[in-house]
Amino acid sequence: MEMLAKADAVCFDVDSTVIDEEGIDVLADTLGKGPEVAAWTAKAMGGNVKFEDALAARLEIITPSRKQISDCLEQHPLRLSPGVDTLVTKLQQRGTDVYLVSGGFRLMIEPVAEELGVNVKNIYANTILFDDDGEYAGFDSDEPTSADQGKPKALGQIKEAGGYETMIMVGDGATDAQAKPPADAFIGYGGVVRRDAVAAKADWFVTDFETMIDIASKEKSK
Repeated sequence: MEMLAKADAVCFDVDSTVIDEEGIDVLADTLGKGPEVAAWTAKAMGGNVKFEDALAARLEIITPSRKQISDCLEQHPLRLSPGVDTLVTKLQQRGTDVYLVSGGFRLMIEPVAEELGVNVKNIYANTILFDDDGEYAGFDSDEPTSADQGKPKALGQIKEAGGYETMIMVGDGATDAQAKPPADAFIGYGGVVRRDAVAAKADWFVTDFETMIDIASKEKSK
């Protein structure tokens, strides 16, 4: 709580944190590949398999085209977790920078960022590659979030570029817990899915954003 009170940057995981579902699972469901992909998602979030292996496996199952992703978002706009929009607004109003750091896909996260008022330049996520016809052609392995230990790498880049003194990571998964350090504190979020291993590693574990909103509503402490 003390770290959040003085944080000059807060980084949020997206799936099952900022939104109340897993974006890749939503996409898989619309393409009829839900159960296969959900099984890999559970392995990745539980820390039972390297993230890059789970990412590659899931994408090979669904091989989404640009149009399929667009159609998915039109048919099933991703839902914000209750209170996260207020929390982001309060953080920004007091001068704290907000980032979205996700193992999900930039194309699916950009509308979420726009809804929250987060600059798309503050998204660190995976980039799906398409050929000239818009068909799936792999993913950009140069993105820090495309591999295991990717979130610490992304947060390291954010902290160095922004010169932040106190940075917080908020998320529900094992990959989020890995982000401390360079995050100065890790807040585990269990409002969608509670993972005991994540709760055990968290400096503070919450199941809603109410107390965080109360802290963010006050001026930053020194």
